Amino acid sequence: MKHKLGFKRLGRNYAHRQSLHRNMVMALIKYERIKTTITKAKEIRKTAEKLITRAKVDSVHNRRMAAKTLYSKNMVAKLFTDVAPRFNERAGGYTRILKIGQRPADATEMVFLELVDREDRIKKRRKKAENQQMPKIG
Repeated sequence: MKHKLGFKRLGRNYAHRQSLHRNMVMALIKYERIKTTITKAKEIRKTAEKLITRAKVDSVHNRRMAAKTLYSKNMVAKLFTDVAPRFNERAGGYTRILKIGQRPADATEMVFLELVDREDRIKKRRKKAENQQMPKIG
């Protein structure tokens, strides 16, 4: 029976699974896009979305709760100063999963797990808008 099954074990014991979650969420915050399997991405997304929701309100308590998961002062700072303010208007759904095909070795479905408003995409949009507003000379 599948009663009260709240998460996937991913073939790992508790400590290994927690370490995997921490490392992958830290990588997602640092690079804003990671390549992983679809099963891991769906599990990591839960942890990442909860952290971003908590980071939208900057308080000492929320920073300490985030630090319990992230273990890096730099990642906590980036989460609260760079990532979370981008999502103030959004009620949820901070990440997206893009399928990219199967891994050749074992045919596992691979995906990109990324933040919806990535920094490099925001820069591209700003640059494009600036170029459209500037009149062409000549």
